[in-house]
Amino acid sequence: MKLQTLLSRLPGFWVHRGGNPDIVALEMDSRHVTPGSLFFCLKGFTVDGHDFAEQAVARGAAAVVAERPLAVDAPLVLVPDSRRAMAILADAFYGHPTHRLHLIGVTGTNGKTTTTHIIDQIARKAGKKTGLIGTVGIKIGARSYPAANTTPESLVLQRTFKQMIDEGVEFAAMEVSSHALHQGRVHGCDYDVAVFTNLTQDHLDYHGTMDEYRNAKGLLFAQLGNRYDERRPKFAVLNHDDPVSQYYKHMTAAPIITYGIRTKSDVMAEEIAMTPSGMAFRLCTPHGSAVVETKLVGLFNVYNMLAAAAACLASGFSLETIAAALRDVEPVSGRFETVDEGQNFTIIVDYAHTPDSLENALKTVRQFAKRNVYVVIGCGGDRDRTKRPLMAQVAVRHADVAVFTSDNPRSEDPQQILRDMEAGVSDQDGRYVTIPDREEAIRYAIRQAQEGDVVLIAGKGHETYQIIGGNVIEFDDRAVARAAVRERT
Repeated sequence: MKLQTLLSRLPGFWVHRGGNPDIVALEMDSRHVTPGSLFFCLKGFTVDGHDFAEQAVARGAAAVVAERPLAVDAPLVLVPDSRRAMAILADAFYGHPTHRLHLIGVTGTNGKTTTTHIIDQIARKAGKKTGLIGTVGIKIGARSYPAANTTPESLVLQRTFKQMIDEGVEFAAMEVSSHALHQGRVHGCDYDVAVFTNLTQDHLDYHGTMDEYRNAKGLLFAQLGNRYDERRPKFAVLNHDDPVSQYYKHMTAAPIITYGIRTKSDVMAEEIAMTPSGMAFRLCTPHGSAVVETKLVGLFNVYNMLAAAAACLASGFSLETIAAALRDVEPVSGRFETVDEGQNFTIIVDYAHTPDSLENALKTVRQFAKRNVYVVIGCGGDRDRTKRPLMAQVAVRHADVAVFTSDNPRSEDPQQILRDMEAGVSDQDGRYVTIPDREEAIRYAIRQAQEGDVVLIAGKGHETYQIIGGNVIEFDDRAVARAAVRERT
């Protein structure tokens, strides 16, 4: 595509050292630039892409999009906002791929990963070839790829959607983070259904206040648009049991489908029964009801299944297909995942990393624990410090023994993170120990566990690494737990 043809999508820009080269690729990382690329200079938190423009041109960039003048030997396109320009141009360059996909976006503090995976499994049960984007990675059909962020940058998203179209995908689900919404990463994504799971404290290091965090999530619903199109209707799916849904109702013009357990809703779960090996409930919808028996456990997973069911009803799938898929749904990696090495106690690895998700996980464990509950928990560095004492309080309140340890300390001192956690509990509580080394903390909990106990290892879930300082080291809670059990026996 010619540069000037591509730029015609932008309302305001200035070209220095003009020209009209062929653009064969879009890149925002100078290391990936090849001859004929259009390079976007993006300002990050630690790196400024403007500093790498010369390197991009040296590697063959045909033109550069930037927010300030640069001394580069190539056409330089000056725009007020490189990220916004990148979203517009990426959508155009890749042929508006989401116009040809049925796209569901899921936002909320907890449950995004599980909900999108359940939606994906329902769509596959209905015979669709699917795509999936989220924390665990990117999936196109049967193939999986790693992802750097829960919600990638707009360029990566549009490129991925184009690949999905090229490979015959017709239905996609994705997690939509508050960061992505605030930064405009999902600009250009034409969502058919937007889903809200819940809102609890998280990411205040970035958003500052809960109101700002709530508002960022709400952009997904505001961006569904005002038009009512019978050929391609839009729907907002809201958790009726979460009071924030009332706020989002006023942010969207789209028809609303509610789901819940406590509040009268369009899609509900009734007659909920739980066992250590799964759950059963009656799924009640405007299209009738069906009994669902599932291997997933926990009330939070009932909510996840209700959200997925409501989104899929809005997408035109039958109740029969949805119920059948829910009965067969497979757990997501690192989400309440059991580690079984033949031990006579239970080990569960879960991604719970907010006070609310940790409390939900521990309450679920309490429903089937025969004896003591141990929880191994830390808090991430360079993240919201205010939730650290709250995490500690939840751990001590709901477990018999809490083991405070490292998560991903990043550039922070792990000891300071642990002191922040300990500030939330008193010496009188007496039900916690602090072991900074995460591997040793996991081994300690597993050495203490006896028959009928439950050990919950929380915070990292599917992650196979730990970030300490500037180093990323190999670390998998599940592998460490397995080794600890074998060591013990």
